Amino acid sequence: MGSRLQKIGLVMTGVCAGVLISLNLTAQAERVSSLPLPVEELRAFADVFNAVKQGYVEQVEDKKLITQAISGMLSGLDPHSAYLDADAFKDLQVGTQGEFGGLGIEVGMEDGFVKVISPIEDTPAFRAGVKAGDLIVKLDDTPVKGMSLSDAVKRMRGKPKTEITLTIARKGEAKPVVVKIVREVIKVQSVKSKVIEPGYGYVRVVQFQENTGRYLVDHLNRIYKEAPLKGLVLDLRNDPGGLLHGAVGVSAAFLEPGALVVSTDGRTEDAKRRYNASPEDYLRGTSHDFLRGLPSGVKDVPMIVLVNGGSASASEIVAGALQDHRRAIVMGTQTFGKGSVQTILPLNNSSAIKLTTARYYTPSGRSIQAKGIEPDIVVDEVPGVHSTQRVREADLLGHLENDRDAEAEKRQPAAGEGDGDGKDESSQAPARFEMAGKDDHQLLQAVNLLKGLQIIQNSRL
Repeated sequence: MGSRLQKIGLVMTGVCAGVLISLNLTAQAERVSSLPLPVEELRAFADVFNAVKQGYVEQVEDKKLITQAISGMLSGLDPHSAYLDADAFKDLQVGTQGEFGGLGIEVGMEDGFVKVISPIEDTPAFRAGVKAGDLIVKLDDTPVKGMSLSDAVKRMRGKPKTEITLTIARKGEAKPVVVKIVREVIKVQSVKSKVIEPGYGYVRVVQFQENTGRYLVDHLNRIYKEAPLKGLVLDLRNDPGGLLHGAVGVSAAFLEPGALVVSTDGRTEDAKRRYNASPEDYLRGTSHDFLRGLPSGVKDVPMIVLVNGGSASASEIVAGALQDHRRAIVMGTQTFGKGSVQTILPLNNSSAIKLTTARYYTPSGRSIQAKGIEPDIVVDEVPGVHSTQRVREADLLGHLENDRDAEAEKRQPAAGEGDGDGKDESSQAPARFEMAGKDDHQLLQAVNLLKGLQIIQNSRL
């Protein structure tokens, strides 16, 4: 028995070393190798591995056990670290290009269930009425409890025109909500725009993808062709984030060249970075600087940035950068609060791990983790209806703490977010809210403020 455990321990040590080599983390591996191995813990792991191999009611392949061990190791770190098998890794790569098959929801894991962070606009889940904060407890007839996040996502994705039934636990509902959704090829239009009225433009970033910066320039040129702008609204509401260099590119479109957009800090040297409004920090895979095509006036036009509880990660980077540089007024409600950086590390078997490697900070040094961006002007989505039911980073089990704000985790609701003066949005807000529609209260208030700024500016001339 002892020799068998010793062999298994050696095998597992070899597996760990192989993972480090496959990740090309030579420097880190050298540092780790100088530290004593956790012998007792490895022995316990070998004991459990052997017990499963010998006594589990059904035979289990070694590959499955080791894969699940890796998955558990990563998912236990924080809500955003995960093991991606070959299919999940491929789906992630396709998703950053703006097209993938499935339902159209941004999800995380909480207490063994899939938690909806935000439904993506104009997708099957959005049209079916899936809401932020919903807990998915069953996929068709299969309970979610016990599944890994990657397994649950794999089940939700599938061939277009096939149906899946979601059983949802929703706060405020006595019974589970059952929703039938037909899968589609999800094509996320990264940027949308329109002229609200003469002289006032509107640009919405739905998700930060590979070419978001270039699309933004195209839309701004389209708006400016109609007439010079007196004011611009940049809408980041319900934007779950995406690629970091996309956020740097969008920020650089409105900031002075070379301005600091975001900094990151982690344990490794690679994690300690400063990203500026410079081509080397927002271009990737191309030598053409798309920001050279920006219309004149974009750097100076009065701006409002709209945010809400669904604005996360990359959208918080943009809002924080424009707020810190006093380039724009941030309006809306408190953002999601995801202030961590995930690095995709490919393995040599076509799979990968998504590992949280750093926290990010706004130009002034603020950490957004588990706190979010506080708007300069709080405006509810619906007048008098406060956003008390929005799930945020601080609500996710196992989330990273905010390392620069001791009060972040104890934060009281922001003014107008649940202070008892208004009604709960879960029972009062419309089920289908149309961004930039005629009932968009926040956008209306943004335009009114821009007009007021224009009057003040004219009075000073």
